[in-house]
Amino acid sequence: MEKADILDEQAIARAITRIAHEIIERNKGIDDCVLVGIKTRGAFIAKRLAEKIEKIEGKPILTGELDITLYRDDLSVKNKNKEPLVQQVDITHDLSNKKVVLVDDVLYTGRTVRAAMDAVMDLGRPAHIQLAVLIDRGHRELPIRADFVGKNIPTSSEERIVVQMKESDGSDRVAIHE
Repeated sequence: MEKADILDEQAIARAITRIAHEIIERNKGIDDCVLVGIKTRGAFIAKRLAEKIEKIEGKPILTGELDITLYRDDLSVKNKNKEPLVQQVDITHDLSNKKVVLVDDVLYTGRTVRAAMDAVMDLGRPAHIQLAVLIDRGHRELPIRADFVGKNIPTSSEERIVVQMKESDGSDRVAIHE
């Protein structure tokens, strides 16, 4: 059941614009940077960040998508054969010595990010790994924090943050559900 609307389409767009500027500023441009979106909604956010960064910088930033299913320690999504549901990894760039910016929709326990870092390390040894999230809701179980945050939303452990993106859900919005 929906408890509160947090971000609408305009607020999401503003957050993405702000994060794009922060990524450029922190990295002193986009040379040697790669945006890696964590499937599914993190990949959509990474694509929007890449478009915004290209408008600001006048040149494209390298991007990729990552499915961290096999790296999770709490694997629960399985197909009908009870095997992990694995999506394709779409990273065609060498990540060695690059500044990798992982992008996800919601930062909660930190387990997804830990799994994503393991997956990135299997693809190369980056110079840095940074984290950009649309929503940070707290309740960390691992010592992980985001470098770039669209909005901090303190929640109880009984609440859920629901992020909807046009690409998969038909509209852009973030809400708290009970």
